[in-house]
Amino acid sequence: MTTYTSIATVVKERRSIRTFINKVVEKELLIELLNDATWAPNHKHREPWQCKLFMGDGRKTFVNAVLSSFSAEEREKRGKMLTERFMNTPAQIVVYMDEDPRQVQRDEDYAAVCAFIQNFQLLAWEHQLGTVWKTGGLIYNPDFMKTIGLTKGHRIVGILHVGYFDKVPEGKERTPITEKLEIIEG
Repeated sequence: MTTYTSIATVVKERRSIRTFINKVVEKELLIELLNDATWAPNHKHREPWQCKLFMGDGRKTFVNAVLSSFSAEEREKRGKMLTERFMNTPAQIVVYMDEDPRQVQRDEDYAAVCAFIQNFQLLAWEHQLGTVWKTGGLIYNPDFMKTIGLTKGHRIVGILHVGYFDKVPEGKERTPITEKLEIIEG
């Protein structure tokens, strides 16, 4: 793996990793990375992020929560494949926040939690850990939320799948910012 000399390099080379090798990720490392990620900007130092870490046998709880969000037919159809995928992912982290009833604070908190997640992904990459940030329909599913112990008033911002990997996908081109930038001078 590359030794990074700049933040720009880390930002440009980080990739979403969806396939992991069979290697345990140490709980202490994940806690260290999550702790370092808390240096994300957040308005009035509210630190709105909260996490649930599923690893080891705890991944079964995550799998059961995922399966609880499906109909019986869907569980029959996709259950085995999803169980294998999630049990072969060393760790899942559900990142969530309390939803402030005030719109401005809620939006500020959401942005801060997104910055926290990005910090975590960059820090994980530095330690040769891959992540993928998932935001599909599952994060809105009340059965999934209930099964992992979240209630109304919580908002899942993302689910991070984390693990070591052996293949780095190619990066995709980005649109130059000059195509999306309006400069107002004087």
